[in-house]
Formats: sequence, C-alpha cells, structure tokens
Amino acid sequence: MTAAPDTPVLDTITAMTIDSVERCHMEPRSLILARVAALVAMDAPAISYLAHIDPAIKADFTVEQLQDLLVAIAPVVGTARVMSAAGHIAQAFGVAIALAETEAEAIAQAEAQSRKS
Repeated sequence: MTAAPDTPVLDTITAMTIDSVERCHMEPRSLILARVAALVAMDAPAISYLAHIDPAIKADFTVEQLQDLLVAIAPVVGTARVMSAAGHIAQAFGVAIALAETEAEAIAQAEAQSRKS
C-alpha cells in the first residue's frame, strides 16, 4: 500500500499540466510561452506558475526567454501585471527549491537508514 501524497492538489494540477503538454501539438517551448503569457495576463497566483516549472525545464525554457516574454507582453497586459507575475514566479521558484531540498533530505535520510540496516 502506498502512502497518500502530501500535496494532492498540486500533484493533480502538475499532472494535468504535464498531460496537456504531452497532448498538445505545439512545440513544447512555444506551449510554455503561451501558458506563461496567459498566466501573466490573468494575474495568476504563484501556485499556477509552480505547476509549470517542470514542463518549462523539460522544454529547455530559460530565464532569458522568460524575461523576453515579460518584456514582450508588458505593453499589452500592463506593467502592474508583469511586476505581479515576476513576484509570483519568484515565489514559485522558492517553493520549488524548498520542495527539492525536502525531497533531497528525505532521500539522504533513507540512504543513511539503509546503510545502518
């Protein structure tokens, strides 16, 4: 029996995002550009950006491309939305880093326990 996930909502949203990326006929980088632009336009919260970090990494989406995207859409969506998005994106990266650190610590503890056994 497997344990229930600690983040069922985030896991579901992430799975939906990955499924959408896999089913879409757009080139992955173009799809991420479109999705992030849509998130900025609707002033999405940090959690929405968090669900797109893994697909963006897999699409080789760079920080420079993110910056270019924000510059490109600023005249259309407005500077307030772009600045809000920048803050939300930074929060999402912070959460992603914290989750990765927690996972790394859990792996290290499991390895230490297996060595003791």
